Amino acid sequence: MSKLNVPVEEFTTPDPVTATEAMSVTELKSLMAQHGIRHLPVLRAGEVVGIVSDRDVRVASGLSAEHSLQIQATDIMAKTPLTVSANTPLDKAAFLMSEQKVGSVLVNDERGQFLGIFTVTDALNALIEIVRGEEAN
Repeated sequence: MSKLNVPVEEFTTPDPVTATEAMSVTELKSLMAQHGIRHLPVLRAGEVVGIVSDRDVRVASGLSAEHSLQIQATDIMAKTPLTVSANTPLDKAAFLMSEQKVGSVLVNDERGQFLGIFTVTDALNALIEIVRGEEAN
């Protein structure tokens, strides 16, 4: 089997759906359902300030109606999401996700600007493509 050095950028979802800090739990839930996604980077003036997962939204949704109406994305987001650079090897990004037990990492370009998101689904798609490519050889 050959040694692969594939950058995570090749399997990153560019320009993902994002949220703002002021979005309500209902808005976050709706956005996730509408786009069939489980992770929402949270932006402030174009800069990533956190990430909300479907788990965060489910927990907040379980609160009383009075309390859940008061909660915004800023209250439930992870404020220090796992981040890698676009040229990080795919296996390293996947290992970090596994080690940290998270379902996604945010990917930045060489200038440190937000480029996209790499999720478990992206990792599985990469695995499928790589294995099928190896089988063809």
